[in-house]
Amino acid sequence: MTTNTVDQIGEPRFLGYQGAKLRGRVAFVTGGTRGIGAAISKSLADQGATVAAGYGRNTDQAQKFLAELTTASGDAGVSVHQGDVSSVNDCRRTIGEVIELHGRLDILVNNAGITIDKTVAKMTADEWNKVLGVNLSGAFFLAQAALAHMAERGTGRIVMVSSVIGEMGAVGQANYAASKSGLFGLTKTLAREACFELARAGKLTEDGIGITVNTVTPGYVSTEMLATIPEKVLSRIKSTIPTGRLARPEEIARVVHFLAADASGYITGQVWGVNGGLDM
Repeated sequence: MTTNTVDQIGEPRFLGYQGAKLRGRVAFVTGGTRGIGAAISKSLADQGATVAAGYGRNTDQAQKFLAELTTASGDAGVSVHQGDVSSVNDCRRTIGEVIELHGRLDILVNNAGITIDKTVAKMTADEWNKVLGVNLSGAFFLAQAALAHMAERGTGRIVMVSSVIGEMGAVGQANYAASKSGLFGLTKTLAREACFELARAGKLTEDGIGITVNTVTPGYVSTEMLATIPEKVLSRIKSTIPTGRLARPEEIARVVHFLAADASGYITGQVWGVNGGLDM
């Protein structure tokens, strides 16, 4: 495990949509050093949050991102945390590390995900289980650990990053589609249970921030994962999207930081599509 941080100084100063919606909040973003996750980490920091970013294996890349986020945000309290999202123990450990390091956890973004694409006829049990383990089981165990802390404090936000593939399906992606679709049911159940636990503890008040759980479903996003796709294939993909283009990671991130804000306390158990009209 690797954790890096120094004392907090200054205010966030990202160029872009600067604000203070999340000032004083601590956010943990799994898969938070690359692609959509990196954009989410930056967006949350831009809104004033102290960000802890999770990563899997690439320590050098995570250290580079940590330096960039620290410099860009002016918040030297940011940190990175290594772990295997498919491991129950790692899920619980990293949540505990964030709370111990930063003193609290207000926002959990379950963004980490993998793909192992094969047709149903060729997919092995290991390929099925590995994708479900990271994309769905990992999200559950992280949320389980986070909710215990949030329920005790009476406030919190959990945002799942699913995919339009979970709504539409795709040839060769049975494991990925099932895992991302499973997040819908998990989101709605966790949202209900969070309210139930707060009510039972006498912490569900009309003027409270509460605990919410929501899901964002990106469509095709312009990240390094699509960089190897031939231009001809990309053009065909774009032709199926009503807006005629891929999403920018920042467009997904802005929806996440909106759902993470205190003012979004009346939105829970919902699935937010950010896919250019691909599924409507």
